[in-house]
Amino acid sequence: MHELQQPPSLDRDFALPSEPVIETARLRLRQHCPSDLEPRLPITDDPEFMRFVGGVYDRQENWSRILRYIGHWVAFGYGLFAVEERATGRYVGNVGLARFERGLGEDFDPFPEAAWMIAEWATGMGYGSEAMIAAMDWHERTFGQSRFVCIIDPANEASLRLAAKLGFRPYREGLNRGHPVLLHERLLD
Repeated sequence: MHELQQPPSLDRDFALPSEPVIETARLRLRQHCPSDLEPRLPITDDPEFMRFVGGVYDRQENWSRILRYIGHWVAFGYGLFAVEERATGRYVGNVGLARFERGLGEDFDPFPEAAWMIAEWATGMGYGSEAMIAAMDWHERTFGQSRFVCIIDPANEASLRLAAKLGFRPYREGLNRGHPVLLHERLLD
């Protein structure tokens, strides 16, 4: 008779050997890990907060996204960072650059796409801009300067303001999964 072994704990985090960790004055940006699941759930279960990104994410969708974020780093050497407050270790959300292959065209898909999701409780604290500036600076130091792109729901005023603050400008309209979006670009200086 075989003894059943316990499955690996989600509390054990695995990291890539070259995993970047970026620290700003208030934040730590690091690669996602399985134990990010629980602190991520309260951020993504608020229908009002999630209205601009396709609706609430259940546990399974959050798990799939964390695994995709980890896989992105393996495939491309960059991706979305998990963001934590340095002082408390509290999970703030995620930011970074990725290649999502949205089918939006040659003027969008091949370029690093900026993405951010900062918890509702952290809105208005400047965490989004602080984290995105650090992520974009890291990407440019690591891979060289590049044109960055992003998509934003036209009604998402907070993300439109953040994009403008980060130097993104709208350049055309498009559809992502049947929903209207504004395509933005951040050009090289």
